[in-house]
Amino acid sequence: MQEDFRLIVDLVLVLSAAAAGGLLASLLRQPVLLGYLLGGMIVGPAGLGLIKEVIQVETLAQFGVAFLLFALGVEFSFAELKKVRAIALGGGGLQIALTIAITVLLCGVTGAWETLPAKGMFLGAILSLSSTAVVLKCLMERNETETPHAQVMLGILVVQDLAVGLMLAVLPALDEPAEALGLAVGAALLKIGLFAAGALAVGIWIVPQILRFLAKTESRELFLLGVVALCLGVALLTEYLGLSIEMGAFVAGLMISEVEYADQTLTYVEPVRDIFATLFFAAIGMLIDPVFLWNNLELILGLVALVLLGKFLIVAPIVRAFRYPLKTAVIAGLGLAQIGEFSFVLASEGQALGLVSRRIYLLILGTTAVTLVVTPFLMRVVPQLLDLPWIKNYLEEANVPLEVACDIDLQNHIVVCGYGRVGRNLVRLLQANEYPVVVIDQSESRIQQLREAGVPYVYGNCTSLHVLETAGVNKARGMAIALPDPMSTRLSLKRALELAPELDIVVRANNDRDIELLYQLGAREVVQPEFEASLELSSHLLIGLGMSPRAIQQQVQQIRDRSYLDLRPIRSASQVSRELQLAASDMNSRWYNLPAGSPLEGMTLGEADIRNLTGVSLMAIRRSRGDEVDYPDAQTTLHEGDRLLVVGEGEELAAFDDLAKGEAVVPGYDDPCQWIVVPPDSPFVGQKLALLDIRRQYGVQLRAIRRDGKFIRLPGEDTELLAGDRILLCGGFHPLNQIQQILAPETPAPVPLVPVVTAGESEALREFLPVDNFREG
Repeated sequence: MQEDFRLIVDLVLVLSAAAAGGLLASLLRQPVLLGYLLGGMIVGPAGLGLIKEVIQVETLAQFGVAFLLFALGVEFSFAELKKVRAIALGGGGLQIALTIAITVLLCGVTGAWETLPAKGMFLGAILSLSSTAVVLKCLMERNETETPHAQVMLGILVVQDLAVGLMLAVLPALDEPAEALGLAVGAALLKIGLFAAGALAVGIWIVPQILRFLAKTESRELFLLGVVALCLGVALLTEYLGLSIEMGAFVAGLMISEVEYADQTLTYVEPVRDIFATLFFAAIGMLIDPVFLWNNLELILGLVALVLLGKFLIVAPIVRAFRYPLKTAVIAGLGLAQIGEFSFVLASEGQALGLVSRRIYLLILGTTAVTLVVTPFLMRVVPQLLDLPWIKNYLEEANVPLEVACDIDLQNHIVVCGYGRVGRNLVRLLQANEYPVVVIDQSESRIQQLREAGVPYVYGNCTSLHVLETAGVNKARGMAIALPDPMSTRLSLKRALELAPELDIVVRANNDRDIELLYQLGAREVVQPEFEASLELSSHLLIGLGMSPRAIQQQVQQIRDRSYLDLRPIRSASQVSRELQLAASDMNSRWYNLPAGSPLEGMTLGEADIRNLTGVSLMAIRRSRGDEVDYPDAQTTLHEGDRLLVVGEGEELAAFDDLAKGEAVVPGYDDPCQWIVVPPDSPFVGQKLALLDIRRQYGVQLRAIRRDGKFIRLPGEDTELLAGDRILLCGGFHPLNQIQQILAPETPAPVPLVPVVTAGESEALREFLPVDNFREG
């Protein structure tokens, strides 16, 4: 077969195998990169042997490396790095340095001194890198890109990616003898510095002019050709100067990253990059020997465990040292514990330079591939493991406020969770109307903004009970949750209501799927920004078309009252059920069989008032006949044989179990309820409920106790009443008046037949008591 035709056949085989492997990996919900490696391994010399001459494919694959690093340079954003500059620059740099230093030390301990420090530095550089592509994909799938742990990981990954160019430039110097290594590395760094200075000047004064000239032609082909020529030209220049092609391509991308045509450049180059990068990873796969991997499987799995544990023990303490919560440190440590795709680039270059043997090279490839497979699984499972009761309790104890503003006012204030764009505007409006505000945030940069603006703050995690208590949630008039992370939003809402069940909480929904879920968890109002924008845009247009503002306002309010149901996309019942169960799986949830003869049978959810009594949120009901009610409302009735999807902490689920079994009596729907404060001189102070036997002696039930900002639901018989407790009693009007006189004899009797509640509590009670059965007081 002719040589040029042989190359075409080889390229078709490689790309076809890579496409098939990528499709298989995608179906198995694995990174497509692994599919490319598998495809190359199958058609390569060690597999089916369909491609015997790898050298030609490898030559073309070099374009893939060049375009990968060029696109990386274009995507690099100093603005994004600035958001997390402390952990990114400090933590990322420290992580790379520590990984290299520890690897050098381990190489010495294992007796590889004759190759030190070059071999250790090279292996350390490979191990220090994590996979931006895999981590980002996992975060996007879980809608977590704006979470604190995601920001930490992405900040460190940006620094790692930036370090790739430097590593590739220094790599040739590591091939020097040990005695001349320091001088060689110094010379390489000096050469890099001079080249970077020249590249900076060209990037400021020449490259923008070239791109503007190409853009004026309004020809996509000419713009793409010009950009590719620039990329490869700079890459060849660095190769001529003794640096690597990869380093040059990365610098060429950096030249363009801050120019106004950066996005356009990336859009044009990405398809070319993806094709040649696929070729590169397939070429790496062709070099992998599956027989070697199988024969060394135990060793590779041992190396995988060592890498995962070692990188976790390096990354997690660093993140913690930068004052991030323990949970954030654990997730970030495990999320960055793999070896990244750019390690393939370093390993390939290192083998070409003779820094590693073929055996070590194959071990590196196998270990890297397995860590990439394990990462998506780890990032799915770890958050669920951290929600196990004993782990959660430990994390809660460690999750204390890092700093509290000295001028914080904890009385009749508004708590704002999150100081992003929404939170910042909300605080500005509240302060303009002279309402006291306390902001909770765990971003160091945002806390610094709060310090400079003189806004009272608590530096900590909004999902922590300790942090919420410090912010005075139990004494607040209201609360707004404007967090970018759906999971943190749900937990903040749930835990705030544990401290203050009657608190007026408004929540920003990150997407339309969360609206009903947040209402079910107890939010008084849920706002979805995209729908609100639609309402405001349509309102303006309708006014211009002559419709009266009053009619528009009524229509808009109806849409809001229906929780944007008119604007939401229509989803099938099965889709809603899947989304609900996926959301509930992120919290402490379980399916509960309603016991036969339960007092809850025949009651509506409004009458049962399950959330206020037990803290449990009822998310779905499966009827005995097979149909399912997702997000049931207050009018939904419970029936015999129902299976209930409930969300709550362990003690809340236990309280719900008592309620459902009838071990805690549910007052009748017509029974009024009344909050009473236990004064210090009350004869009930210090008495256990078992001794008082309030239900038998007075005909009322003690349903809850408010004590020091905490809400004790369905208190047990061993519970003692303390001075200052606010107790919720339910029963007949006459028994309520009678027990109030006994409990607090100095307190004037309330108006007969009307229980007394506060303004805030009236809203919470209005859901399950007849409207005429209470007044505010």
